[in-house]
Amino acid sequence: LPAASAAVYKQWIPNTNFETASNWDKGRVPCASDEIHFEKDKVVSVFVRSPHTLTDMYLPLNGELVLASGAGFTAFDGSWDPGCDSGILLRFTDTEHRAWFDPTLWQDVLPSGELKPSGPLFSVDEERVPCRHDDVVFPPETSFRVNTDSAQAVIHLRSISVMGQELNTPESWSGYLQGPSAPLQFHGNGTLQVTGTGCPDKSGCACGNAADGPRICAALLEAGRQCPEPACPSPLQPLGHCCGVCGATINLDFTPDFDLQKYQDRLVQELLSQPKYAGVQIAMSKVHKAQTFLGILPRSSTPLIQIVLVDDRVGVQTGTAAEQLAAAIMEDIAQHGEALGISSGKMEVATGSISSGQVGSYPASRITAGTVMGLLFSLLLLGGILFLYRRGKLR
Repeated sequence: LPAASAAVYKQWIPNTNFETASNWDKGRVPCASDEIHFEKDKVVSVFVRSPHTLTDMYLPLNGELVLASGAGFTAFDGSWDPGCDSGILLRFTDTEHRAWFDPTLWQDVLPSGELKPSGPLFSVDEERVPCRHDDVVFPPETSFRVNTDSAQAVIHLRSISVMGQELNTPESWSGYLQGPSAPLQFHGNGTLQVTGTGCPDKSGCACGNAADGPRICAALLEAGRQCPEPACPSPLQPLGHCCGVCGATINLDFTPDFDLQKYQDRLVQELLSQPKYAGVQIAMSKVHKAQTFLGILPRSSTPLIQIVLVDDRVGVQTGTAAEQLAAAIMEDIAQHGEALGISSGKMEVATGSISSGQVGSYPASRITAGTVMGLLFSLLLLGGILFLYRRGKLR
């Protein structure tokens, strides 16, 4: 049950179905007196749901028509067809540009295939694309073509469902790739690999799309589009997100006792459910933050839990409710952090006021702060004694 509740299903949105109007250059499905052209050098896989009567159809050199039960094509006999008085030339649109790492082409669904209801939870942009332990769904009775170009040689996934068949083992996926349809559906330099395993760590697993972060942001901001102008003077830049946000971020250091799913449920049920936080959304996941030596030399990356809080307030109020919730979360950590498996937390806020953008570090226990202050005081004391000794004031 815990593994099932943590599973994430992401469904591919576009299709290459014959009956989808947007797949034709004139924005409508061909009718009897039309002439149909598939570009001869464009590879396509096209699902056909129903029977069609056509005048002419030019097929590609490399492609397939997948016919549902009862679907097919017959020659037009020249009789009158309502709604199709004058035949025109219709071309099947180019589907080569539909990219795997385009977040706008994916949506979260339930295991049943229904669209996941909107709520207080959202994902940073890198996690809107399937992560390494997610289940990928291509809807039943649909054809598609997706470009898997990637900065990674292999794109890991838990499972892939195609034509209503779930492929959740390396062997079943390997068998599908050897079939005739896979080369028509997937193209690009990234190889999809099914592992059949979910995230094994109760503290969560990093998404694994960081290497393709620039590709994801380029897809979101294509055609010269830019990030929206934030309403706050010091917008935050969460890891894995393409644009700055107003609100707050919290970075948590955790112990082996930390449970990501339980902690997320705690925040949603005990804090986000309060009326004063209505309109606040939260994204929470494990990320790897790069560490540097003396702020210059790259050293390593450290896993931490990132919480991003935004709200629906406008104008000078933008982000204020999110900041209030962040402060409440930090207070909760100060009181219960040790029991929750949180060793420390760092909060950063961006408000619409001039004093915004301040960074605050809040320990999970008052003892931690006392320990740090004690060490600093001890170092100052020792330094003072050494100074007096060298000046001859102390023997």
